[in-house]
Amino acid sequence: MKAKEFIGIIPPLLSSFTKDGEIYEKGIREVIRYTLPFVHGYYPIGTYGCGPLMSTDERKRVLTIILEEVNGRVPVVPHVGHPGTNPTIDLARHARQAGAAGVGAISPYYSPHLPDDYLYHYFASLIDSVNEEEFPVFVYNNSHYSQNSVSPKLLARLATHGLRGCKDSSFDIVNFFLFQDAVSSYSDFNVIVGTEAFFMGAFDAGATGMICGLANAFPEMLKKMYDTYKSGERDAAMEMQRLVLSVRALAKTAPTVPILHEMLRMKGIDAGYSRSPLIEIDDASRQKIRSGLKTLKLL
Repeated sequence: MKAKEFIGIIPPLLSSFTKDGEIYEKGIREVIRYTLPFVHGYYPIGTYGCGPLMSTDERKRVLTIILEEVNGRVPVVPHVGHPGTNPTIDLARHARQAGAAGVGAISPYYSPHLPDDYLYHYFASLIDSVNEEEFPVFVYNNSHYSQNSVSPKLLARLATHGLRGCKDSSFDIVNFFLFQDAVSSYSDFNVIVGTEAFFMGAFDAGATGMICGLANAFPEMLKKMYDTYKSGERDAAMEMQRLVLSVRALAKTAPTVPILHEMLRMKGIDAGYSRSPLIEIDDASRQKIRSGLKTLKLL
């Protein structure tokens, strides 16, 4: 896969666990079977997929399950970011060997405010370990979690080294434009947006892909917004955008990942649970979410 082919509705796929925190293979497969008819790819084992809460061996096992269930029907680009460079490389090499379409990585977390040269070395080492034209590496820009922001200047420098994609979760449309400008001389570079919150603005700005957490629980809604926009029905697409924002507001009333697991259970999907310290939401939150979804006619 070329980076530019990673487009459309792309869930950051949830990982499923038992209540005791063990990997729940049935749940992983059930979420994929539920979402697959509506999505264009997956970006698993990141924030929503509880990647940082798993060992490297567990992350490899979860990816193997995902790739087996997806079976090549859409591209899978797993998150392989880790605080250490060597584990990141190990996860990336496993992903390539297992049949992933590419990899993405957040800046190394737990080492905050690193100089650009340090970040360049981290990402360049990752690129050198696996990158080729048909196996792109994506940078995941999320300074909120990593405390290491990727600047447009660094993105351009990494593009000269072979980087071909960026998931921008800055929640800043200006930054999105700056990223596009920084890599404008690379026609095969793909800057995708890391949230459904401003789909309309990002796609108007030239985004072609959206990594959207809500697509785990409401993939049909996100696909409808995407299809409506692509067909040129702007008023209808904006109406869908506002609905998405209403659902997103419900998903942010408590930690989002456990809420999405709960929303899936409300829809009859056995998605298992998130992993501690992400615990089940309480009854009051559960009732608020159920009531909100019924008001929106989504249950």
